[in-house]
Amino acid sequence: MRAEKKNITQEYLSRLNASPFFIVVNYQGLKVGPITDLRKRLIKAGAEVHVVKNSLFRIAAKEAGVADLNGALTGQIAVITGQKDVSAAAKIVKTFSSEFEKLKVKFGYLNNNRLEASDLSALADLPSIEVLRGKLLGVLQAPASTLVALLNTPGSQLARVLQARVDKGA
Repeated sequence: MRAEKKNITQEYLSRLNASPFFIVVNYQGLKVGPITDLRKRLIKAGAEVHVVKNSLFRIAAKEAGVADLNGALTGQIAVITGQKDVSAAAKIVKTFSSEFEKLKVKFGYLNNNRLEASDLSALADLPSIEVLRGKLLGVLQAPASTLVALLNTPGSQLARVLQARVDKGA
């Protein structure tokens, strides 16, 4: 393999190793403007898209420990990687593919588990990680709030009875 191809393969490999997920999309028929728009949207979500050469990406994926991708890498593909939330990237891709019907999600990987296009669509429908954390925090705080209210009730009832007595006596 030529030196420049080895460098490109190493670049792909470093992106795959740095990211807990990647999404493979077919961008055939998209012009430069829409792809630039997709890049801008993904950067806001902490992800990036790169057009890859199929054969070199296949080698990099094999070195990264991803299962055999021989039949899956066909056509003009781009790979989306990121360090943050796979759900946010999947939402952007889903929205973008509905706006520009030429972008097709092929498959993805999350922690070395293959995700089909339907799985990525389900991930896109999930709320963001911040919303999920807020809901979890609310669930965790609910029993404590209820306990505090129950412990506070006898004291507040006694205070109301005494205040009523004071008001009646005055």
